[in-house]
Amino acid sequence: MYDWLIGGRDNYPVDREACKELLRIAPSTRELALVNRAFLVRAVRYLAEECGITQYIDHGSGLPTSPNVHQVVQQFHADARVVYVDNDPIVLGHGKMMLAEDTATTAVILQDMRNTEAIFESDEVRRLIDRNAPIACLFVSVLHCVPEKDDPWKLVRDVARLLPSGSYLVISQLASDDEQLRSDITQFMREITGGNWGEVRSLDEVGRFFEGLELVEAQAPCEVSLWRPDGEIGPRQKTKEWVEFGGVARLP
Repeated sequence: MYDWLIGGRDNYPVDREACKELLRIAPSTRELALVNRAFLVRAVRYLAEECGITQYIDHGSGLPTSPNVHQVVQQFHADARVVYVDNDPIVLGHGKMMLAEDTATTAVILQDMRNTEAIFESDEVRRLIDRNAPIACLFVSVLHCVPEKDDPWKLVRDVARLLPSGSYLVISQLASDDEQLRSDITQFMREITGGNWGEVRSLDEVGRFFEGLELVEAQAPCEVSLWRPDGEIGPRQKTKEWVEFGGVARLP
């Protein structure tokens, strides 16, 4: 669905039909997806260019699109290392094709992002990621896929505990303070995914992901088009019945 919303070609009729219904419920969804992708690129560019971060773990990376994390980072650090994590075999297949000529610095692993220990102990992470140097871990538009019973806040804390000082977390999640909208979209997404989805959360609930962390370039989490915007050239939502809410945080 996300691929279709941002103009990709790796999607199917069932995805497109689901997106049409989602657009009926929340008309700004296409712009929201574009806003989120632009945030990912800006955040990674900032971490690579201004913070000198050369190691990235992208949780719930999804299908390859353009530009991908490693393509942004390697504009500034040719030897930067990126590990993509996803639990979808289709993502794994596409990712391996995309990275076939770049295995020295990039990898994609088939793993549920909730399995933190398994990810960090995987052969590819051990091969590419130096646990003694700062790491950027990305959770961009994926934490809403984790239901409350699986405690996504603990997931973020568990990852943070494994990172050395000076590392970063990039987080965004679908959010709304309209209780009825949250309920309608959450129910719809759970139905079309066979229950494999989490929930749209309130802005305060998303803010909890950043507790104990040092926010970068902001006093509080924000609607992500406002995080270091590229002037007025970036995508904007015409309506904001729901938003991608989040930010970038540094570990002390």
